[in-house]
Amino acid sequence: MTVPIEVAVEDGVQTIRLNRPEKKNAITSAMYAAMADAIKTGWADDTVRATLFLGTPGAFSSGNDIADFMQVAMSGERGSMAVFDFLEAIIMSQKPLVAGVDGLAIGVGVTMLMHCDYVVASERSLFKTPFVDLGLVPEAGSSLLAPKLMSHHKAFELLAMGEGWSAADAREAGFVNRVTGEGDLESTAIAAASEIAAKPPQAMKLSRDLIRGDRSPILSRMRQEAEIFGERLKSDEAKAAFMAFMAKGQKKAG
Repeated sequence: MTVPIEVAVEDGVQTIRLNRPEKKNAITSAMYAAMADAIKTGWADDTVRATLFLGTPGAFSSGNDIADFMQVAMSGERGSMAVFDFLEAIIMSQKPLVAGVDGLAIGVGVTMLMHCDYVVASERSLFKTPFVDLGLVPEAGSSLLAPKLMSHHKAFELLAMGEGWSAADAREAGFVNRVTGEGDLESTAIAAASEIAAKPPQAMKLSRDLIRGDRSPILSRMRQEAEIFGERLKSDEAKAAFMAFMAKGQKKAG
């Protein structure tokens, strides 16, 4: 089975593209595994000096595939660890991470951006983390990073209330660097990644490590969130929320 993740390297930039437009780039366990492998492969490749994440027109990512959640919720099994491999890879990435967001950025499509070094978003982008609405809790270390980045109040609005934010809101909050028109999104993101890749790599690494600081508290919080997240997946609240979500999707399809 082909995994809808496209990986290419050109002029020092490793591009990882989510290419599942029919599902608005909802991320499956296999997709997480493919992205984690690509990131780690990039670490060992001296020709890779920056990694760029892209989606498809109108959708960066709609978040985790709800079908995967449903399977864990209904079976009571732990589920794949691929998502945690991916999160650990972006937290501990040895190369700069850039993202180009066009359209939907939901759930992990938002929280992963907090681990990127430079983020470009189109004007039509929508950022939303409906964790609580699904009976869940924040993930990817976002409960630690977001309050530091944007204040407790804004982090609560995003992660607990699940308010939808525009690209301008995300830029004001501090996890988007630049807002562009949708037609300029990819070229602007590629230009930023190429600019980073063209700089002296050792000086870039040392500077980035100083800016990012100790990442162990982020890893620790990610694992704490993951433990609670896993428990919540099996909760009655989450099961009811997933079933309502799936029923809504079937109603629209009908």
